[in-house]
Amino acid sequence: MRARDTDWDGVRLHVVTGKGGTGKTTVAASLALALAAGGRKVLLIEVEGRQGIAQLFDCPPLPYEERKVAVAPDGGDVYALAVDPEEAMLEYLEMFYNLRRAGKALTRLGLVDFATTIAPGLRDVLLTGKASEAVRRKDKQGRFIYDAVVMDAPPTGRISRFLNVNAEVAGLAKVGPIRHHADTVMKVMRSPETAVHFVTLLEEMPVQETVDGIADLRQIGLPVGGLMINMVRPPMLPEADLAAALTDELDLESIRMGVKAAGVEDDAAEIAQALAAEAADHARRTTLQGREMARLADADVPQYELPHLSDGMDLAGLYELAEELRRQGAA
Repeated sequence: MRARDTDWDGVRLHVVTGKGGTGKTTVAASLALALAAGGRKVLLIEVEGRQGIAQLFDCPPLPYEERKVAVAPDGGDVYALAVDPEEAMLEYLEMFYNLRRAGKALTRLGLVDFATTIAPGLRDVLLTGKASEAVRRKDKQGRFIYDAVVMDAPPTGRISRFLNVNAEVAGLAKVGPIRHHADTVMKVMRSPETAVHFVTLLEEMPVQETVDGIADLRQIGLPVGGLMINMVRPPMLPEADLAAALTDELDLESIRMGVKAAGVEDDAAEIAQALAAEAADHARRTTLQGREMARLADADVPQYELPHLSDGMDLAGLYELAEELRRQGAA
């Protein structure tokens, strides 16, 4: 697959959200690797201050500057940035008011924290503003610095307010630099160059939050991207055996004989009981996955299934998920 032959051709800002525990940061990092494959340059941005990106790429904590963290498959580079609201505020004061030195004094007095606490919309403008600036940034020849930007965004329950910065600052600033900054951010967020992807597990609560989050974004006119269905476990048994396991109708004697045929004579009956219990648990999980997958189908957006990695998540796992996203056309 060519680097630009994807479902999201033309999208330059990929916002990744998901309920806590769904692997949102992992999927964002894998997407950045996938997008960078083939010689492209991608920026991965973290806005929650957890340093999750540094942990995934096994590198020191990220400062408030863009640093290369990985080489993508077939060439290409992934840079990463941990956006700090305080540093973003100083940068903002310097950009619009030439007050960086005064801003540092305000930081020592705690006024920056105070300002972003009483006006949380301002904090979101600063965080999203960094991503929108990176998307628009060009070199002296007029070429974009980054081919794509991936934002590891806040969880699903907060994503609409986080991205809809115009509404959040409406009571804070009607005119002036803050208003102009928010308008610029929203122009990027509402453009065809942006897509908001949702990460979910095939479980009831994450799926419900995903469905609600998609509806919320559509209501305020923000661009919904794809569904990244994480940690999918394929069925390990034929349909007939799954149905039997669900109703406790597995042939325990056949299982016991199979255990003995495998060379395990001692405790064959107990092992057969344990295997039947495992099969029942697997059947219930498979049924749940199927039910939740049907609910997600109603969202009518592209879906990408990422496998459950039995060995846990490490750097090799990130590359494996990145390759899976490329295979399915997400990047």
